[in-house]
Amino acid sequence: MALDQYREEDEEEEGMSFLDHLEQLRWHLLRSVAAVLIFTIAAFLAKSIVFGKVILGPSKVTFVTYQLLCKVSDYLNIPALCIDKLPFTIQSRQMTGQFSMHITSSLVVGLVVAFPYLFWEIWRFISPGLYSKERNAARGAVFFVSLLFFMGAAFGYFILSPLSINFLANYQLDPSILNEFDITSYVTTVVMLVLASALMFQLPVVIYFLSMSGLVSAATLKSYRRHSIVVILVVSAIITPPDVISQIIIAMPIMVLYETGIMIAKRLEKKRALEELKENQQ
Repeated sequence: MALDQYREEDEEEEGMSFLDHLEQLRWHLLRSVAAVLIFTIAAFLAKSIVFGKVILGPSKVTFVTYQLLCKVSDYLNIPALCIDKLPFTIQSRQMTGQFSMHITSSLVVGLVVAFPYLFWEIWRFISPGLYSKERNAARGAVFFVSLLFFMGAAFGYFILSPLSINFLANYQLDPSILNEFDITSYVTTVVMLVLASALMFQLPVVIYFLSMSGLVSAATLKSYRRHSIVVILVVSAIITPPDVISQIIIAMPIMVLYETGIMIAKRLEKKRALEELKENQQ
């Protein structure tokens, strides 16, 4: 009965033809691409800031993370924590290397900055197909998805990237071998770490929607807790350099997010049970 009621409430939105949906999707995609292009062009023009300070930031000892580690090192009297040198140089070994990396880095910055708008456009296309009850349950989706995305990107940029770069810069098979990294390799590493962290931080949102649809439960998530730890460690090992410390650093917040997902699933189950109880009483 309840399902039929929600279908009746959304009859007007379901009256659109397949071609109408395609036309609507086309405009959502066009606006999304336009937003990314605008921020990409802005990033391309601001080369000295975006590339000189943001992209290349973790490659310099003046980076905020290294400075904070040195302050903590002085406070705790642990000299090993201070990163005051990065023994490597960045080179461009291809004629189009710097120009192509300028375009690539500008595109990534445009994509990251425009992400809230991109998701908002996607949500505007998807939400009319949901029932009223589902739309109400998913209120604030754009805000929370964007918040977790930027938290993950910040974690990847300020924590994971500098620690990984420091490890790779100081790793040597022999003192006679100099670390001279190509600009393509450097940018690819930073971008991969930042975007991977941003996506992995979406775990609570994924669990929320899976729980809301009834595909997973808090009990199921608890029973697979040990398996999830193994999967998280494996994924962390894939997206990070062969450094145990970096692997653990990215695995720890993901495990916390998994536990947060369990609590979210519990809350949804309690809410669903209360709603069913009220319906039965009526």
